[in-house]
Amino acid sequence: MRKMYNLVNVTKARDQEPVQPICIKQIQFTDQKQELHKRTSNTGHRSLSRSTSQCSTDSCGSVGSGSSEDESSPRDKPQKTYEGLSDFCIKNIKQAEFGRREIIIAQKEMPALMVLRKGAAGEKPLAGAKVLGCTHITAHTAVLIETLSVLGAECRWAACNIFSTQNAVAAALAEGGTPVFAWKGESEDDYWWCINQCVGADTWQPNMILDDGGDLTHWIHTKHPSLFKDIKGIVEESVTGIHRLYQMSKAGGLFVPAINVNDSVTKQKFDNLYSCRESVLDGLKRTTGVMLGGKQVVVCGYGEVGKGCCAALKALGAVMYVTEVDPICALQACMDGFRVVKLIEVARQVDVVITCTGNKNVVGREHLDRMKDGCILCNMGNSSSEIDLGSLRTAELRWERVRPQVDHVVWPNGKRIVLLAEGRLLNLSCSTVPSFVLSITATTQALALIELYSAPEGRYKQDVYLLPKKMDEYVANLHLPTFDAHLSEVTDEQAKYLSISKHGPFKPNYYRY
Repeated sequence: MRKMYNLVNVTKARDQEPVQPICIKQIQFTDQKQELHKRTSNTGHRSLSRSTSQCSTDSCGSVGSGSSEDESSPRDKPQKTYEGLSDFCIKNIKQAEFGRREIIIAQKEMPALMVLRKGAAGEKPLAGAKVLGCTHITAHTAVLIETLSVLGAECRWAACNIFSTQNAVAAALAEGGTPVFAWKGESEDDYWWCINQCVGADTWQPNMILDDGGDLTHWIHTKHPSLFKDIKGIVEESVTGIHRLYQMSKAGGLFVPAINVNDSVTKQKFDNLYSCRESVLDGLKRTTGVMLGGKQVVVCGYGEVGKGCCAALKALGAVMYVTEVDPICALQACMDGFRVVKLIEVARQVDVVITCTGNKNVVGREHLDRMKDGCILCNMGNSSSEIDLGSLRTAELRWERVRPQVDHVVWPNGKRIVLLAEGRLLNLSCSTVPSFVLSITATTQALALIELYSAPEGRYKQDVYLLPKKMDEYVANLHLPTFDAHLSEVTDEQAKYLSISKHGPFKPNYYRY
């Protein structure tokens, strides 16, 4: 059954001052007669296989972009699919069969998207939607893209990161009929060329945007602003992209409604915390093979990503330090047993430096000059600007490529800093992330697209909207059958006592999980 949503302005909690000047509204679901848990009762128990959605040559694995693959740009190499389609630009269309296998594996660990695909396929809630996407192109996002297509949308896609594309998956998407413009190891020029080709302003008119980082939105805003006349909305999932949307909104330059997926509970807790808790180790191990037990590690930032990184590294026996500017996050780090320091205080002694703040120039030249020989430097934040790479591209420093996504930056005295992924996102550039976690985020993105596309005119203004608790709870509920989890039920008396609906949402908007 199609879900219908209602929008009202968020009301400020009593005695609570607003924390930011931007007026953010929230989507509120109307109460539904059926409990959310019963919606997923027919999904049954799933036999899940561990996802290996990123092959060892693609991000250090077998069907992608290993060091032995041709590193030349495919821009001037026309390719065609088996059906004769040529509206795409990828590394090698012949890898499509391998990419299809990766997508099938990922589907097994993305139960909610598959339920959504099956339940709404006949209804086609995105019929007529033309979705422009700029995200990481991996097996996980391929499941999302193909789900949107099953729900009726036409899609065109580019990558939001020059290192994270799985070439075989891009080939499988192209062979399946989705115009894709991306390959692993793009240059900066290639990156923007791909986004421009994806937009296809002369031949294709989009009406929805799904962005990760805000580059696609920025490109359309600056190069093709006339396209916004037919665009119904933007769905953005990253802290960097959301920051840019709020800036546009404040300046009066946001021409369409936007939904903030990044600050949904399911994104913050699962994609940021639990995913990074596993994938940070994967990225470090694949690129360096370093023994982390006993190593001194500093994590810059103790938000959800930082918490996940610290928990994983502490479990392996690393000696942990945390840097923070927020006293609340700093106090959390202290209570979790981590020393809170300034980076300049420990730069000479630490073995690994990991940034995850979402800010710029968190690690500057003054820190880099102090780091010891062999120090590993990487970024787990969305933005590639957390490390001041400009200060490393000077005449006195020498760069040596050791292996894919691993560079040595050599000082005149012979000191070497081990830089991973050129300061870009470690886990998606150098390894992979769990498919199950991305199922949660991808399902939220799909529902947000459906809501924006199907909303009647006037429901949304040119503003940034937060997702409601009801949608978070629904997405979480779709994943519970995987664990054979059984929710308890609230009685009428209990619901009345708490002043909530028996069917949710079960927490007020101001509740922090």
